[in-house]
Amino acid sequence: MTLSQRLREYIAACFTGLWVESHEHEDALTEISQLCRQENWRLATWSIDQGLKIAGQTAGVDSGTNDPLAAIRSLNALAGADSSALLVLVNFHRFLNSAEVVQTLATQITAGKQNRTFVVILSPVVQIPTELEKAFAVIEHELPDRDQIEQIAHGVATEPGEIPDGDGLVAVLDAAAGLTRMEAENAFSLSLVRHQQLVPEAIWELKSGMLKKSGTLQLHRGNERFSELGGLEALKSFCLRAMRRRATQNSAVRPRGVLLLSPPGCGKSAFCKSLGNETGRPVLTLDVGSLLGSLVGQSEQNIRHALRIADAMAPCVLFCDEIEKALSGVASSGQTDSGVSARLFGRLLTWLNDHESDVFFVGTCNDISKLPPEFSRAERFDGIFFVDLPDVAQRRAI
Repeated sequence: MTLSQRLREYIAACFTGLWVESHEHEDALTEISQLCRQENWRLATWSIDQGLKIAGQTAGVDSGTNDPLAAIRSLNALAGADSSALLVLVNFHRFLNSAEVVQTLATQITAGKQNRTFVVILSPVVQIPTELEKAFAVIEHELPDRDQIEQIAHGVATEPGEIPDGDGLVAVLDAAAGLTRMEAENAFSLSLVRHQQLVPEAIWELKSGMLKKSGTLQLHRGNERFSELGGLEALKSFCLRAMRRRATQNSAVRPRGVLLLSPPGCGKSAFCKSLGNETGRPVLTLDVGSLLGSLVGQSEQNIRHALRIADAMAPCVLFCDEIEKALSGVASSGQTDSGVSARLFGRLLTWLNDHESDVFFVGTCNDISKLPPEFSRAERFDGIFFVDLPDVAQRRAI
């Protein structure tokens, strides 16, 4: 469901406080503007650098002010008897440390029920003060799907021969999956400058650098193959059969993933990296330790963002190495880190159970006794494999 569709529903239900989580403010504002024109709603936007901007310049409103309090209070002047009015506050989470701003927002949201005025905060993070938690509904601005990415590609590559056909186009769209709209546009432009056409290699290179900026995911694009990895024949055939069955038969049963248990040095990490090449999927490495942040709520925000990227990049392989080292302190989390580890663990378990995207999760563990027992429950993985130390024949193959 698109952002405009969600907004239409919430506004029809008279949710007067809306928080839109988005890293693409220009695209979000474009969707909101189109929705307001379609529904004949009044629209005003405010940011600290541009002040208050009102579509149509309604009389009686102080346009151009950079005072956040004045911008909120101006919304009542936009109210009409036969139409709704929206005020979009861009990056307004920076101003919610002020008691005056919080109280003014609370008053305006309550008054909006009577005159159908709506406050929309557009921000890359969700940081709602305690006083306003019950007043706001949170909406996520989703990353572009493959149809939207293809539209962006046709908008950038306009000359004949610049966009490949068939499997070549599918490879380009797979490479761009998980990028924002601006990042996809930049990746396509870089590919045209280098190769005079859209090729996945240039997009993968740029995408790898963009993922490193987040610090939570890394993209592995190596040349490892199963033929270079001795042993593990049962594990290889099991994963290939599970992943290819859905691709060839369009099976409704999605492969969930596997949990690999063994001492260090048995080839668990090498197997996961080669699995991506064997199945034609990118391998995303999730570092659970890097999810921890210094600010309240930052760790939970990091894992939500990382899993959203993994879902958007599907089909892919999500690799989490030595996962017991990150989850071993869950039982005592309430006494040691205010419950942050427990909340991260709960979010990961929920995603493993409920995600519908074609993401194959591979977790490795050296000491199963340190894992919480609920992590290895049968429904979370297709199989749990105990990887033995390589014998002499396997060492020769390696």
